[in-house]
Amino acid sequence: MTQNPVPPTALSTRAVHVPVPTEVRGRPVSVPIYQTSVFAFDDADAITDALNDPRGQYGYSRFGNPTVRSLEQALATLEGADAAVATSSGMAAITTALSANLVAGDHLVVQASIYGGTAGLLADLTRRWNIRITEVPGDDPDALAAAIEPTTRLLYLETISNPVTAVADIPGMAAVARRHGVLTVVDNTFASPMICRPLHHGADIVVHSTTKYIGGHSDLTGGVVAYADPELFTRGWAYAIGVGMTPDPHAAWLTLRGLQTLPLRIREASANATELAARLAAHPAVQAVHHPSLPGHPQHRLAATLLDRPGAMLSFDLAGGAAAAKQFTSAVGLIQLAASLGGVETLTMHPASSSHRAYTPDQLAAAGISPGTVRLSTGVEDVEDLWSDIAQALQKVDA
Repeated sequence: MTQNPVPPTALSTRAVHVPVPTEVRGRPVSVPIYQTSVFAFDDADAITDALNDPRGQYGYSRFGNPTVRSLEQALATLEGADAAVATSSGMAAITTALSANLVAGDHLVVQASIYGGTAGLLADLTRRWNIRITEVPGDDPDALAAAIEPTTRLLYLETISNPVTAVADIPGMAAVARRHGVLTVVDNTFASPMICRPLHHGADIVVHSTTKYIGGHSDLTGGVVAYADPELFTRGWAYAIGVGMTPDPHAAWLTLRGLQTLPLRIREASANATELAARLAAHPAVQAVHHPSLPGHPQHRLAATLLDRPGAMLSFDLAGGAAAAKQFTSAVGLIQLAASLGGVETLTMHPASSSHRAYTPDQLAAAGISPGTVRLSTGVEDVEDLWSDIAQALQKVDA
């Protein structure tokens, strides 16, 4: 930008118009935080171009910001996407992926057993937009083919479902959807790009809650939508900026900082979850353990071919039901009772009374969630310390 031809003389003017560096010879190693809401130009046409082009210059940070775009480009690269749109939360990402591609009266096929927040959003779309929903198993392409109707627009899957860790047959399901002109949207939060890249297996859109593994330190809220197709990206970007889904630059910077250690954290946390799952499966207070590493898991073979690792999320069912689950989550000490996941610390929760609290008993049963189901988001602590805490908590549980 050109300098003002008349240098200000008044102190009040100088206080407002502070110098802004425009040329930096050295390249910053860390992505700078562009904590600005607006960008100045020398002509009006340049502003128009900046506001119209999601890949161009920056005019207003709701439309685009350098720090945010750095995050978008990094995640698009990891997912093998054409482009990505960062959002202010994981639910904002899911809302963008669905609402930008649905109109009133459309039909949506959804994997049975999904995150409770997503189920709530779908119920709202049903009430307000008359969206019709059919649930099918995430690993049954034949059931999907039978469910598709002329008005079917989207297939929605979770790579690893919340909380019972069902693994979706993304290649098989996406192939059926594509033959019928149906878009496939996959929530890849539980896996992260380090475990699975759904676009490589035929999906069209991938969503993440970057609050979880990508951020990885329980200190931010964010989301991202990654697109295989540039037209879908432009549509999603227009929707996101229109309803104000944009993340704050500082949150984007925190996400970028967390992203740099994602491979290390996923490797350690997944190994811990695999070991804990095996030990829990042998404990007399535990009726069932849900983790793809276990031979008895319904999608164990699918997970071995689709996933690079079995993941850091696991859940288990206690014989004592809801009372036992609440006793366990209250008895742990090192492990913390909290309604999130994906951080460096191990967290636990009781899905039936928290993430899936809006489900009816029949809906919980259909999703594979028992009253005694406990969810663990395994962190990177020493596995023996984690097992000691789990073992002492299980001793306090009534059978």
